[in-house]
Amino acid sequence: MNTKTIHSTKENLQVLFEDNHLLIVNKRPGDIVQGDKTGDIPLVEVGKAYIADKYDKPGAVYLGVAHRLDRPTSGVIIFARTSKALTRLNKLFADRETKKIYWAVVKNDPPNKKGTLVHFLKRNPKQNKSYANIKEVPGSKRAVLHYEILKKLDNFTALQIELETGRHHQIRAQLSSINCPIKGDLKYGSDRSNKDGSIHLHARKITFVHPVKKEEITITAPVPSDNVWKSISKQ
Repeated sequence: MNTKTIHSTKENLQVLFEDNHLLIVNKRPGDIVQGDKTGDIPLVEVGKAYIADKYDKPGAVYLGVAHRLDRPTSGVIIFARTSKALTRLNKLFADRETKKIYWAVVKNDPPNKKGTLVHFLKRNPKQNKSYANIKEVPGSKRAVLHYEILKKLDNFTALQIELETGRHHQIRAQLSSINCPIKGDLKYGSDRSNKDGSIHLHARKITFVHPVKKEEITITAPVPSDNVWKSISKQ
């Protein structure tokens, strides 16, 4: 990790839920969940600093990463505060026992008001991009999502999406393949970027069974505070 100062404040860490086992936050567009080659401070380290400050914990703080979101996206991220919780969360995600709802703002309308997209995604690591194929190709993985139109805007359409699988750039690639690129997503066909480098894709809600308490919980993340998101959800 680099030597930049970590500020664990409400301004850069919006906590949605916490207990002895979990820390769930609302990721802002531009935040990275784990460290990468940029050297920018990842959300997991901000979370550790938040816990250390709030609970006056000396020494190293444990915080495990159970899943990720792309850097330009926003929304719900779950961290595990114990290794036991992380192991169980990893199994929940691997077994697809979480219900994940996303909101996306796209150019053009999808073919139907609601529907299911099935593709075979093949990842190109050099481009950090996935390509959606109608038929299975070598090295591809089956990707399934369900969508419905949430709201019609002046120049865009807001969709609600439920993921059945969790593939690399899945929503971005699948929507692009039906000529519905996400607003701001130059990599997948948007004609212009957003000024802040974000894309209009938000992990809105997640439902899962608490890994320790065994109770079903649902966490909803407020949308970012730009005018397009505000027109969809008055937060």
